[in-house]
Amino acid sequence: MTYEQFLASKAPSVKSTGISEAAYSLIDGLKPHQEAICKWAIEGGCRAIFADFGLGKTVMQLQVLSSLAESHGGKSLVIAPLGVRQEFYRDAERFFGIKLKFVRRDCELDGDGFYITNYESVRDGKLDPNQFDAVSLDEASVLRGYGTKTYQTFLDIFKDVRYRFVATATPEPNRVKELIHYAGFLGIMDTGQALTRFFQRDSTKANNLTLYPHKVDEFWEWVHGWAIFINKPSDLGFSDDGYVFPEMEINWHEVGTTSDRYRIDNFGQGELVAVDSQQLSEMARFKRDSISERVAKCREIVDASPDDHFILWHTLEDERKVLQKEFAGSKAVFGTQDLDERENLIIGFSNGDYRILSTKPELCGSGCNFQHHCHREVFVGIDYRFNDFIQAIHRVARFGQTKKVVIDIIYTDTERSVKDVLIEKWESHKETRKRMSELIKEKGLVSGMAELTKRSMGVERKAESGQSWTAINNDCVVETMSMADNSVDEIITSIPFSNHYEYTPSYNDFGHTNDNEHFWAQMDFLTPNLLRILKPGRMYCCHVKDRILFGNVTGQGVPTVSPFHAEALMHGIKHGFQYMGMITVVTDVVRENNQTYRLGWSEQCKDGTKMGAGSPEYILLFRKTQSDLTRGYADVPVEKSKDNYTRGRWQIDAHAFWRSSGNRFMNPDELFGLGPDQLAGRFPNWTLQSIYDYDNHVEVAEALEVRGKLPSTFMAVQPGSNHPEVWSDVSRMHTLNGLQAQKGKHLHVCPLQFDIVERLIERYSNPGDLVFDPFGGLMTVPYCAIAKGRRGMATELNTGYWKDGISYLKNQELKVNSPTLFDGLDLELEVA
Repeated sequence: MTYEQFLASKAPSVKSTGISEAAYSLIDGLKPHQEAICKWAIEGGCRAIFADFGLGKTVMQLQVLSSLAESHGGKSLVIAPLGVRQEFYRDAERFFGIKLKFVRRDCELDGDGFYITNYESVRDGKLDPNQFDAVSLDEASVLRGYGTKTYQTFLDIFKDVRYRFVATATPEPNRVKELIHYAGFLGIMDTGQALTRFFQRDSTKANNLTLYPHKVDEFWEWVHGWAIFINKPSDLGFSDDGYVFPEMEINWHEVGTTSDRYRIDNFGQGELVAVDSQQLSEMARFKRDSISERVAKCREIVDASPDDHFILWHTLEDERKVLQKEFAGSKAVFGTQDLDERENLIIGFSNGDYRILSTKPELCGSGCNFQHHCHREVFVGIDYRFNDFIQAIHRVARFGQTKKVVIDIIYTDTERSVKDVLIEKWESHKETRKRMSELIKEKGLVSGMAELTKRSMGVERKAESGQSWTAINNDCVVETMSMADNSVDEIITSIPFSNHYEYTPSYNDFGHTNDNEHFWAQMDFLTPNLLRILKPGRMYCCHVKDRILFGNVTGQGVPTVSPFHAEALMHGIKHGFQYMGMITVVTDVVRENNQTYRLGWSEQCKDGTKMGAGSPEYILLFRKTQSDLTRGYADVPVEKSKDNYTRGRWQIDAHAFWRSSGNRFMNPDELFGLGPDQLAGRFPNWTLQSIYDYDNHVEVAEALEVRGKLPSTFMAVQPGSNHPEVWSDVSRMHTLNGLQAQKGKHLHVCPLQFDIVERLIERYSNPGDLVFDPFGGLMTVPYCAIAKGRRGMATELNTGYWKDGISYLKNQELKVNSPTLFDGLDLELEVA
């Protein structure tokens, strides 16, 4: 495979695993949009149908499963929420002339045929879905919660089902990660792979993933390959006759509360002005204390329309109890009810058997069709859960509703911020659905990635240079392929940490890979060239860090560590480098935990087995074999004069641990008097002036905590190191990101520290040597090379970083070459 072919293969693709059109038939009576969607799904094999409320998801699921059963025989299964099966019973008999069999356990299966069950039976292990050839999840939004029991269970137990489908009206577009869950269930792409491909990580906060701005188009193109979003038939070019969405009136009702809203802070100080409830604990208190006021408003709304049927949505059990007392003769659905009783109550209200139903959105907000006898809803309370909110509204606001829908939403004056959030999410929801509608109109039911892939490959090479530096904007593989053999004296780089970050929108980006194996496949094109361009006997210094694998992605339930540095070590050896050793660079475990949440204090107190250890950084030292194997010297050795490079300096350098200067070490009492920032700098030195004592170290940390001086954002009492292969004195903040921040420019997500680069340059190169970095970033390596009297060269794919780096290189060269006042004095003395 050529490098160009490898890059082209990175484009996401969606395979068709269904059956051909000749192998199935469709029933008469399907609407045109339903027929088109069914054909697409049947031939796709594993697909998602996201059709708006009332467009016929029930009959479409039945048709898809029926056609596959017709072709293969065997058993088909629909999994639906409670209260929905009567819809399937009715459509199965009306359109297909069959009776669905409702089952809860394996023993109830009776040969091939059509079956229906509820989510609880599958989730609890009573019914094994692998007995079925085709399965469809109705109202599949149950998969939206990544860490929920339903999601984790379903992802694993359905992986061997040949044909899988999901159907729901609202895959919440405000939370695009939800779509990744559907893709994982359908087997389109592994969830971890999809998250790293499309979502960027926040290096300061764990699990804060957002869609890459440059991946937005590619993401939706990919989703469009396996999911159909349709708001109305005209999205697919068909007539909207018979599909007129009902008029909807939204009424917000603010009520006051007698609750004590004057908060007392942690210091016992009361607030003069009443506060809005933005904290969860306050929200719960205000909600409980305002039940009587909200129910009274609900009574007023219901009494004003005595002939209308109402759904009363609530969020608390206490609200349900008060509502049942307030509205005599009403019915209630709640979680502790028997499942059959709950379902019968839902069916009864759907059939118009009684006027008022009170329930929670999470119980009856999905799948239930109440539009035939009800067009009124009252939200007796609100919260931030938009998906439950919008689903609940569309139990009556859907195609097929013949009356004006009236939605009354009651909230307290302490919940204005909650109202604002719901309105904001609602508007975003409308905009995203509009975008989906435009995409399906543009692309139809067939999506192609070829043109998008073409646009995302390659980079126009640019280069700038000075007297002692060269900076190139290009793919490092392409650039190193054109470099001469044995032309570089030293290579220092921080390779991308697999697919942990992406730096550009191009497929050339090494971060744009599926997993570690895929990343090393791209490195297989680069590393042989690094060996080729490096002079015999010279050093390749590779900065790496292990990767944290989150438990909700791997399914392990606990964060684990991918030994990325070990893979990098073996990769270098595989391509012919001599492995010379490894330097450990100590990192701050407190900051690491703030980024990953894997070393949390509270969690370790619950179960210490969850805690591994902090993840340091490593410098892997590789060497290209010298030409003369009878001698260990490089073809061009890195030589030092003993007149200047003394034995004493050698001992310190060989030790690889540099201590700061000072008159003496401070004692513990003096350390306690320092601020946290000062303490973090001086404590490691204090630990080195005497024999290390673990108990004493803990005692100091505990004493600091008691005095309120142990910060939670960084490690203030980090131990020092005397080991020659452990650098604990590297300044984490001493990078070019400092200058970037001063200029208000975009920070590099993984900046390389000056301390590391400067030491490696002095240790492994001669003055005047060429030091090269294939992943230049902000040009830290050539920047340091100039300062150390070497020549620097780097490639960088990200044009923004390359441009910023050039300005730093120009300033550094000017600084090094500019004469100082003392240079002028020396010149005058020589002339005299």
